[in-house]
Amino acid sequence: MFRVAARWLTGVAGFLLLASTAFAQCPAALPVQGAAPPGPLPLFPADNWWNTDISAAPVDPASANYIAFINNGGTRKLHPDFGGEESPGSTAIYGFPYAVVDGTQAKQAVTFDYWDESDGVDYNTTLGVPFYPIPTQAITQAHWIEGGARGTVDDRSDSDRHLLIIDCENRRLYELYNVWYSQAEARWYGGSGAYFDLTRNDRRPEGWTSADAAGLAIFPGLVRYDEAADPAVSEIRHAFRVTVRASNGHVYPASHTAGSTSGALPMGARLRLKSSVNGADPALRTSDPAARKIFRAMQKYGLIVADNGSDMYISGTFDVRWNNDVLNPAFGTLTANDFEVVKLGWKPTAVALSAVSANPSTVPGGQTATGTVTLTAPAPAGGATVTLSGAGGAFSVPASVQVPAGASRAEFTITAGYPTVSAAGTLSATYAGVTRTTVFTVNPNRGKPMVCDLREPGGVATGATAAPAVRAIRNQRAVRPPQPAHTRSRAK
Repeated sequence: MFRVAARWLTGVAGFLLLASTAFAQCPAALPVQGAAPPGPLPLFPADNWWNTDISAAPVDPASANYIAFINNGGTRKLHPDFGGEESPGSTAIYGFPYAVVDGTQAKQAVTFDYWDESDGVDYNTTLGVPFYPIPTQAITQAHWIEGGARGTVDDRSDSDRHLLIIDCENRRLYELYNVWYSQAEARWYGGSGAYFDLTRNDRRPEGWTSADAAGLAIFPGLVRYDEAADPAVSEIRHAFRVTVRASNGHVYPASHTAGSTSGALPMGARLRLKSSVNGADPALRTSDPAARKIFRAMQKYGLIVADNGSDMYISGTFDVRWNNDVLNPAFGTLTANDFEVVKLGWKPTAVALSAVSANPSTVPGGQTATGTVTLTAPAPAGGATVTLSGAGGAFSVPASVQVPAGASRAEFTITAGYPTVSAAGTLSATYAGVTRTTVFTVNPNRGKPMVCDLREPGGVATGATAAPAVRAIRNQRAVRPPQPAHTRSRAK
């Protein structure tokens, strides 16, 4: 298959060092193959394309034609392109292995076929520089590289030979395509290499690829055992990588074209498992809880076309705990006809702050009002935190208000002070760099309680014991003392 490797992501700066959290998430022994990835999860930010809820996204007008192309005159079944060893103890494996390292792992230089579009390259010399934290175990041990063979075995013409590496300390992802280690030169070779900061949503520039044909990261789109089989994980919160036999161009979120077959889906296309087929939920065709969880993710987050290969092959991790005697028949209950193609290039509506308001906008001192922040679209997964502030000192508001995921507004309390004259202040709300304001006015409250201290002036001498203060509370309005009965006026 044709690939163009990815260029160094210039301008990526300011890694977010999450040391205390990251160390807590790193396995005790490193490097290690196949350990649970570091939290927090999902791997990329909640609004990354891999983690976007597409359950309400529109269907592409040509969806039926694309599905027919995949069926290719028949009925194409889903297949799990992952598992354990091909046979117990074998070198050959199913799925993507991956390595977990920390920031101390020594960086290695890689010589690329497509050096001009790979990360970790000196473009003046075309040579790789120490950049990729490749564990030495990948050189001599099996099961660290896709396909299973150790790094010194040159299987580049027969296998994609991906090598995926997660830096759990700094939350960085390194992915290599078509790797091989030359013992004679003590040097790594590869087709292409790409780097991703897991705390950011950096997308490859238009026309660039990564270690995958679509220009996307591979690891965040894999079905993982630690998610699917763990009953403590209620749902899988990301899309899955899927391959097709041929492709045609690319659409967002992909950045790279790897084919031009008429009628085929483009790289980056999204497929979604239908919620109902002939009146029944297709996710319930299997009784296996892990498979059901995977299928639910396909309904909510979908599949993203990322490479040319076999139609409807779902990518996942190499893990000896997978049971393909269960997985294969479960996946076989679904066909391409159970899916629909989401509108090509679809992006969720950008969420911004639309307005902040107060009801009522004018209150007497000491009273409260209801503030409301409104977004332009439903808040993303994880919700939207809107910061609040009040200028003028006449009222107070919370530091922030949370708009729940899927909601477009949230309320908060505005508490007025006790000004002696009318005071207008600016109520401000900020989200995603956008600030909205409104004016809130507080009037004097003529019924405000006043405290009168009846203690004698001068206070208490040093060392003396102060008697409890006697305080009388009365209204600000003067009250006329009662008159003798014979002088009172009679109501008429």
